[in-house]
Amino acid sequence: MINRVLSLVLACVLTGSVFSVRAAEPVPADIVDSLRKMLESPANGLKVSTVEHSEIDGMYAVQLVDGPLVYANRSGQFFIVGDLFTVGPAGYVNLAEKRRDGQRAEQLAGLSPADMIIFPAQGEARSHITVFTDVTCFYCQKLHREVPELNKRGVEVRYLAYPRSGLASEGYRKLATAWCADDRADALTRLKNGESMADNVCQGSPVADQYQLGQSMGVRGTPAIITATGQMIPGYQPADELMGTLGLE
Repeated sequence: MINRVLSLVLACVLTGSVFSVRAAEPVPADIVDSLRKMLESPANGLKVSTVEHSEIDGMYAVQLVDGPLVYANRSGQFFIVGDLFTVGPAGYVNLAEKRRDGQRAEQLAGLSPADMIIFPAQGEARSHITVFTDVTCFYCQKLHREVPELNKRGVEVRYLAYPRSGLASEGYRKLATAWCADDRADALTRLKNGESMADNVCQGSPVADQYQLGQSMGVRGTPAIITATGQMIPGYQPADELMGTLGLE
């Protein structure tokens, strides 16, 4: 069984150049309609967002709204929930996660920098990371102490709010206080250092929207670090390790 699976995966690698051409082609409308008819379930809140060619001939990558990526056959009668892997020069590659990388990068590109709390790189910017953060999270506080070193090495740090205990939590109120401050960066730093500040939850705060965005992108804890290419790094990494992850050693 394992040998058959590996043979199929290897076949995907050998036909990769063919797929790269086909992937850019839109899926015929009749197939999209068929997949929507079979897979959508309004009663269960299931709705198809996008349909694309997958790396396996005859199977389609179907992204559900606020749901998983599934792989379905042409009719939609059969589908698989789970990640698709291939074998590359460096070993196993999660193709489903690669798709999610692109989606995350596209979503973040649509955000306004004015809604973020940004700690810019010193000198020439070499890259950036976007971090979903919560001021009550120990490892978020620890990562924040690494920000000056990251900035020094040319990495811009862009913060988005993610109150891990939800929108009725103390974490939400503290994050809103930072985002509603005149000097957001200073307020965020003070709160992460454990300083006490009066709650200031102003109208128009983007905290709730950023929390919802994080959930839609698969954030389940903080810090959640997303690279410029959309790769998600769940959890804390020290500056030295993170520079290696970014390929900037």
